[in-house]
Amino acid sequence: MLEISRIAELRRQLAAAFRLAVRFNLHEGVCNHFSIRVPGEEELYLINPMGLHWSEITASRLLLVDGAGVVLEGQGVVEPTAFFIHTEGHKARPDALCILHTHMPYATALTCVEGGRLRFVHQNALRYFGRIAYDDGYNGLAMDASEGVRIAEGASGGEDIVFLAHHGVVVHGRSVAEAFTDLYYLERSAQVQVLAMSTGLPLREISPNVAAQTAKQFADVAEFEANYHFAALERVLAAEDPAYRD
Repeated sequence: MLEISRIAELRRQLAAAFRLAVRFNLHEGVCNHFSIRVPGEEELYLINPMGLHWSEITASRLLLVDGAGVVLEGQGVVEPTAFFIHTEGHKARPDALCILHTHMPYATALTCVEGGRLRFVHQNALRYFGRIAYDDGYNGLAMDASEGVRIAEGASGGEDIVFLAHHGVVVHGRSVAEAFTDLYYLERSAQVQVLAMSTGLPLREISPNVAAQTAKQFADVAEFEANYHFAALERVLAAEDPAYRD
């Protein structure tokens, strides 16, 4: 079992991600879910309990569950779709410490239109060049393991971002900082695209060569940038709303 201090750190980081998601309007009611796979040989996850608004989540209120969904620490239960999406997602992507699933407005809007794709028309969108998969099927709520497996297969090629048709997005990250930074800039990229599309004017695509080159530039500093970005956000959060650490 991982040392207690490391689990406490992961709890704090994940609680911060929930609170920050509220600030950036990436949340929806008491739905959607974030998870961390606790490093180690055992199948253990930190995840939000069913029924809590994300502004209520604190480090201690996160559930520690095993691969069968048994709650080992914390009060409450795991929402069924959260269990199937996240446990199957972590199994499929053992490299992804953190998986974030949201119905954030602008990215989700792209899943609701014919041919909805993130277009490479803005610098921030280039972060995701070659890193996106699209699941163009929709089978209703993920209420069983088979649907969790089907969704997880969307990232079978190692893609970090999956757009789920009529549903939302799933973001995979090697750390909470990297996953949240990707989530944040993904929504900003989608927002810029939707605003550009609303003008009715044709979108100006960035050439594939420049897109690939810029994507590599982003990748080269991804960990560095994400750590600085998330640390800055957490400093602001700690100063204004320190209860998330409880």
